[in-house]
Amino acid sequence: MFDVKKVEIEWGGKTLTLETGRIARQADGAVLATYGETVVLCAVTAAKSVKEGQDFFPLTVHYQEKYSAAGRIPGGFFKRERGATEKETLVSRLIDRPVRPLFPEGFYNEINVIAQVLSYDGETEPDIVAIVAASAALTISGVPFMGPIGAARVGFKDGEYQLNPSLSEAAEGRLDLVVAATQDAVMMVESEAKELTEEEMLGAVVFAHQESRKVIGAIIDLAEQAAKDPWEIDLSDNTADLKAQIKGIVGADIAAAYKLTDKSARSNALNAARDKVKAAFAEADGQTLMTAIKITKKLEAEIVRTAILKDGQRIDGRTTTQIRPIEAMVGFLPRTHGSALFTRGETQAICTTTLGTKDAEQMVDGLDGVHYGNFMLHYNFPPYSVGEVGRFGAPGRREIGHGKLAWRALHPVLPSKEDFPYTIRVLSDITESNGSSSMATVCGGCLSMMDAGVPLTRPVSGIAMGLILEGKEFTVLSDILGDEDHLGDMDFKVAGTEEGITSLQMDIKVAGITEEIMKVALAQAKEGRAHILGEMKKGLGEVRSELSAHAPRIETMQIDKSKIRDIIGTGGKVIREIVAETGAKVDIDDDGVIKISSSDLSQIEAAKAWILGIVEEAEVGKIYNGKVVNIVDFGAFVNFMGGKDGLVHVSEMRNERVEKPTDVVSEGQEVKVKVLEIDNRGKVRLSMRVVDQETGEELEDTRPPREPREKGDRGPRGDRNDRGGRGDRGDRGGRGGDRRRGPRPERNDDGDAPGGLPDFITQD
Repeated sequence: MFDVKKVEIEWGGKTLTLETGRIARQADGAVLATYGETVVLCAVTAAKSVKEGQDFFPLTVHYQEKYSAAGRIPGGFFKRERGATEKETLVSRLIDRPVRPLFPEGFYNEINVIAQVLSYDGETEPDIVAIVAASAALTISGVPFMGPIGAARVGFKDGEYQLNPSLSEAAEGRLDLVVAATQDAVMMVESEAKELTEEEMLGAVVFAHQESRKVIGAIIDLAEQAAKDPWEIDLSDNTADLKAQIKGIVGADIAAAYKLTDKSARSNALNAARDKVKAAFAEADGQTLMTAIKITKKLEAEIVRTAILKDGQRIDGRTTTQIRPIEAMVGFLPRTHGSALFTRGETQAICTTTLGTKDAEQMVDGLDGVHYGNFMLHYNFPPYSVGEVGRFGAPGRREIGHGKLAWRALHPVLPSKEDFPYTIRVLSDITESNGSSSMATVCGGCLSMMDAGVPLTRPVSGIAMGLILEGKEFTVLSDILGDEDHLGDMDFKVAGTEEGITSLQMDIKVAGITEEIMKVALAQAKEGRAHILGEMKKGLGEVRSELSAHAPRIETMQIDKSKIRDIIGTGGKVIREIVAETGAKVDIDDDGVIKISSSDLSQIEAAKAWILGIVEEAEVGKIYNGKVVNIVDFGAFVNFMGGKDGLVHVSEMRNERVEKPTDVVSEGQEVKVKVLEIDNRGKVRLSMRVVDQETGEELEDTRPPREPREKGDRGPRGDRNDRGGRGDRGDRGGRGGDRRRGPRPERNDDGDAPGGLPDFITQD
């Protein structure tokens, strides 16, 4: 029934299996990839014809995690997989970015790539398996895919590179790097690092590329057994005459437009040239007009690329290594906890930092279960930032991807939760864009956190590098413009501190780049990052020592775990009372760590004092603040140290005689008391008279001490044997004579005691 084809290789200490022919047989290509006990099914389908008027390549990649893969039921109301999560969106981009450039130019058939996680072992990340499955499915489908590609994850620990580390191993290392590559060149890089050097990062990419070749070999073996016949498509270019005609019409206009340094002026000039082409071919058929428009765009790229590669002349007149003017401003928004306005050329970002408490953490429900994150970075790209009219609403895949890149760049320099127990949210709103807005988010986000008082390890800057590649000739560009990104061959983004790289992302539009190009790009990016850091320091040189007046304060204290129940109280009664009375938030974890938060420092101090009063033991001789909670005839009970009460006897209220306690105190009155004694039952005896009730200072005790009474001297109580009416101990007076019981009563003839036991009970 099934014509199953399968290949297996040992890779990174586990078996990688690629299988086809059993599942999803109606798709153009379907591969079941298994690595460890993580299983991903990827199915590829392609339209057999191009839609009328189609002038772009409609590739759509969907990655989905099935909760059943980890033996879990989804959270929430609907209890089923719904819209893509952030992770699913990011992995979809990981698959899309390396495969998209490997389709031939002019191929416009719609292609669907759907990867679904069917089994997850909790240690083997499914993203690498999904990339491999997608590459294999495309390779055997017959579509014109110039692959295959391989992929690998690399960790770095103790100076050694790790291939596909487990989740626990990756958490202990200094690097999380994903690389996708063809046999000859790297196609995509995505990473987060703890300040690695350029040499260490390049070595990791090379290591990943070498390991990816093993996967490529396995995919080729599968394709030799199961690949479908390749599609026959005609992509021949017979537009040379039309191209020459268009160049004569607008070639000079395009060249003049790209000499304008202002983006708006350049855009207007280019639009005028395009309108000129449309007018020249207004009477031609629709296909010819569409071809003419595409040729015009190619002509624009050709003019720009030639000027850069041959003459070193960039669109805005800069050299290949020159960075645009930068201005960094912090604290310009009065009510935010931290804010920064970062402007680089015509790229600008407003970044704000908001500090919150533990209950503001983000809950993430995924295959690994529910976990909470205390650092969020959200990126928004409104259409006005590029002077256009467009959709304004929920973030798309691009916004999520750019935000995650900035998150990865800043995450390695954040303080630990123990050192800074806040939830941190960075918001980046792009207000102008002509170049890398994600790297502007890194710079602005870093400055806004420094303005908010977040104790970062070191400041982070980011830069976007570009590439013009023709044959073996290439030029690397620093701080690329939007047009240089659009018309160039590479988008290479590097973020890091003075000590090393924290994030690296690379996307390309050609069939891969070499180690030599990456080495040049990394070195050039290091110089650019250092320059940007210097400009950022002009805005704010170091982290502010104080938090904003509008930010919540959080104080952490550690208590013995055995005291947790005392603070919470029955049904949470005590902790609710603390929160209600003080106004501060109180969070307690299972280890006895308590976080008290409020924007009002006095509320924190009140809650802290209350908690200390519950967990601390009173000390004899120490003075405390207290409150009268109950008045009795012989004194007053005073609550002190939060949860403890003690008695102030009427004789300890003043040095002079006090007739009634109410003459001195009233319920609810604040008093200062000294602990005189704690008996073995925990009862506390307090004194007010030896404490200055205004200042709380201890006063000298001027009252003479009482004469100690000798033991056995009971005064008028008389002789112990003469109890006056109770009689002698042997003679109990009125209780009936001698203490002795006298003779036992005689038994009757039946053996029963007189008037006593029933007949049916026999006696011995």
